[in-house]
Amino acid sequence: MKPMIKTAKTIKKHLWVILNAVVTWLSNATAESPNAGIQRVKKRACGYRSRDKSRIAILFKFGGLDLMPEGVN
Repeated sequence: MKPMIKTAKTIKKHLWVILNAVVTWLSNATAESPNAGIQRVKKRACGYRSRDKSRIAILFKFGGLDLMPEGVN
């Protein structure tokens, strides 16, 4: 019975947040998606010798930079 009471108290404490999420359908997914991408780049960049190299890798991934030289299709 104690787990049920704890669950009920948790729901009561966070009721407005739960209702807001259900009614507005908003989430923090737009913020978490880039964070997950940065974590993937950091995991791949574990062999880099400096933080600057991994920082550059993150900026290239999310900065929208194009590495293709001009005039090449």
